[in-house]
Amino acid sequence: MNFAKLSAPTLKELFVKELEAMILSGKLKIGEKLPPERTLAERMQVSRAVVNGGIAELARKGFLQVKPRSGVYVVDYRRYGTAETLLSIMNYNGGHLRNDEIRSILEIKMIVDTLAAELAVDKCTDEDIEALEERLAEMGKHDKNDEATADATFDFYHELCMISDNTLLPLIYRSFRIPITHLWIRFAEKYGNETLCRNAGTILEALKARDRKTAREAIEKSLTAAISGANEIYEN
Repeated sequence: MNFAKLSAPTLKELFVKELEAMILSGKLKIGEKLPPERTLAERMQVSRAVVNGGIAELARKGFLQVKPRSGVYVVDYRRYGTAETLLSIMNYNGGHLRNDEIRSILEIKMIVDTLAAELAVDKCTDEDIEALEERLAEMGKHDKNDEATADATFDFYHELCMISDNTLLPLIYRSFRIPITHLWIRFAEKYGNETLCRNAGTILEALKARDRKTAREAIEKSLTAAISGANEIYEN
């Protein structure tokens, strides 16, 4: 049996994690100015190089903004953050999304899936349909509600984005792989893998029939049910 190699976090990683937690918990508020790097280094007992590197990473993630000759300020990560910021939020919550974040991801997914399906209706070839059928079959192989099921589901919808022939849609969808996979796992735990397969199968049949309206309605129906209907997947 193989065991994964364990590695201790670096001081910079610990620094970043600590400040992320302070920002996400509200201890550091939007607009608040951080102490100078030298002061932070002394208080947290790390080198200035650790503080400087950590601030740069937090600025890249959209948590901080460095203003020349003024200082470092906490900013609204919703305005300046990236998909990587979302992962930081998940890690802060022990790997789980908060309910407003779940709703937001599902709303974005509805937009992406709907556009992908509408474009794919006119572009999909027999080979494309076969690729989706293979991914749907892979979804149906897993009788356990685990990560393998979630990965197969992700692959189906990512392939739909690929078929759309829109350059950005697959990249947008892939950037949300970790949180979306988490949602698929939770969905399968609550409602079963067969529900995931049925929803994907309805979309596939609509593509085969070149039925844009049915494809759009199937996506809207399944995701609306997950957002505010019979198949909600919010954390308790």
